Amino acid sequence: MIVGAIGLIYGFIAAPETVEDVKEMMASEHHGEEHAGVESSEINVEQLPGEGISEEHAEETHAAAEGGHGEEAAHDNEHYEHVLHQLQNKPWSALYVAAFFFFMISLGVLAFYAIQYAAQAGWSPVLFRVMEAITAYLLPGGIIVFVLLMLSGFHVNHLFIWMDPEVVAHDEIIQAKTAYLNVPFFLIRAAIYLGGWILFRHLLRKNSLKMDDATDNTYFKKNFKLAAGFLVFFIVTESMMSWDWIMSLDPHWFSTLFGWFVFASLFVSGITTIAIISIYLKSRGYLEFVNDSHIHDLAKFMFGISIFWTYLWFSQFMLIWYSNIPEEVVYFITRMEDYPVLFWGMLVTNFIFPVLLLMNSDYKRVNWFVIMTGIIILAGHYLNVFVLVMPATVGESWFIGVSEISAVLLFGGFFLFVVFNALTKAPLLVKGNPFIKESKHYHY
Repeated sequence: MIVGAIGLIYGFIAAPETVEDVKEMMASEHHGEEHAGVESSEINVEQLPGEGISEEHAEETHAAAEGGHGEEAAHDNEHYEHVLHQLQNKPWSALYVAAFFFFMISLGVLAFYAIQYAAQAGWSPVLFRVMEAITAYLLPGGIIVFVLLMLSGFHVNHLFIWMDPEVVAHDEIIQAKTAYLNVPFFLIRAAIYLGGWILFRHLLRKNSLKMDDATDNTYFKKNFKLAAGFLVFFIVTESMMSWDWIMSLDPHWFSTLFGWFVFASLFVSGITTIAIISIYLKSRGYLEFVNDSHIHDLAKFMFGISIFWTYLWFSQFMLIWYSNIPEEVVYFITRMEDYPVLFWGMLVTNFIFPVLLLMNSDYKRVNWFVIMTGIIILAGHYLNVFVLVMPATVGESWFIGVSEISAVLLFGGFFLFVVFNALTKAPLLVKGNPFIKESKHYHY
């Protein structure tokens, strides 16, 4: 966490502050090319009369050349300002990507936890305390994300271009969406999403702890009803959250599948994290009732949801690509041209690797194999969030540097601190759950 914080601070300090800083950076990188370009574009007007061209024509040519240079200079200044905004966004974007990624893991686990209660699943109660610990990150992680959204609303950063009045004034498409895309309503919606998720998590956890000392199923029934209500609330707010926090970064583009696409990413990331932490705790002598059948079932979810994510990715990509509507297809063209390695790489890490590694049922019971696959899946879905965010905020000026690595270290360390601290606050095995005996002796 300390190394990550220091690295992020350096990333903000190192970001260029003026157009001149950008010019110096670009000049140092492309000095040879720029020097050759300037030499080839210079016009020696004084030699023109001596070559049989009239003085009058020479003066006209000189004036035209000056006008051309003026237009070229104005164009260059616009380009430098564009690059300046991209590079200034870069540390903010790295911060936002990492903050959202670790927050979405805890949100995905909360959804999975609620599904277990609503389905009255008998195999999973021995894993409930791990799920509850991971969802403990919802509160601090949610506050961090909300603060970043507020800073965007107050124009401290420029991640969301629709928040810039100058952009809106010259953009008819964004103007038509201002009833929904406006800062007050945006922040109110964010507060509702976060408040609802955190409240549901608090109530589920509270009843779970009370269940340990309960003599009947009262608290289990309360959690069953809470989980069912939460899932209705979640499926609506998660979709809206994905539109607000991710899709509106590209306010000209939209996809009706986007909410499901983000859901699949956070869901499989959350399940993968449950599996990794459970295997780690079992290797340290804890969770003695967790057996290979529990890990096998988690790995089945990792396998299945990875295929579901790929189905949604391909459906979204194929339909937009086939229709070839310019304002829609530009979203993918930008990512394929400016982020080719990451764009296709996340398809490999999120689909090909999980399918190949977890297709065999026996491999789902091999703990180190599941951990290896899980690390690949988590890396792939970090790349997924990266490719969703960075092209809209940083564009072609991206690279994975100090800011990106530091943000992952900072939030990854903070996430593990919160989760493992939460694991110490209650017994690792729930009591009073009517399915706990079945879960202890679960074999598949």
